[in-house]
Amino acid sequence: MAPIIAPSMLSANFGKLEQEIEMINNSQADWIHLDIMDGVFVPNISYGFPVIKAMAKSAKKPLDAHLMIVDPDRYIAHFKELGTEYLSVHYEACIHLHRSIQLIKSLGMKAGVAINPHTPVHNLYEILPDVDFVLVMSVNPGFGGQSFIENSLTKISKLRKMIDDRSLKCLIQVDGGVNIKNAPALIQSGADILVAGNSVFGANDPLKAIAELKSL
Repeated sequence: MAPIIAPSMLSANFGKLEQEIEMINNSQADWIHLDIMDGVFVPNISYGFPVIKAMAKSAKKPLDAHLMIVDPDRYIAHFKELGTEYLSVHYEACIHLHRSIQLIKSLGMKAGVAINPHTPVHNLYEILPDVDFVLVMSVNPGFGGQSFIENSLTKISKLRKMIDDRSLKCLIQVDGGVNIKNAPALIQSGADILVAGNSVFGANDPLKAIAELKSL
């Protein structure tokens, strides 16, 4: 099965945001990935609700929001109002993770849990039956353009085994340094969803870059 491709808007040219969204609409991409940063949970701030609203207005692909923020429960309902279909919160940021996941699902969105590079996948054992996908960060969250952390492949393999051994339907998403060179190894390790930022928006031909990832 071909991987789900989710270009990350963090790497887009915000000076021509509408054209960037239109490019994704016309591509073989499956989702539009939104990196939401608050400058507290991660050392950076990305974009807020007015920008997301503008993107949602033009988007013809599902919105996939990754909340790198403290106390995400405060904003979950608002992301639903903006048209988000896939929403992930961080294991490290949620004191009551099960409650956060249930809130996302109660609003009709698919729920994901994200983990930082230092977080072992076995910490997710109890929550796995409740989530639709796990987002494995293959760089430290907060900035685009970082180098891929090679140990992420081992984490994905372990997570894949945890899911398959229990016959769960949870998907594995990977974000950080994903490109055409490491994507085959990611898929072989068990990844289902590839988030690609610089390797798409920094390419001479973004449509071709997306198509190449989709063809793997």
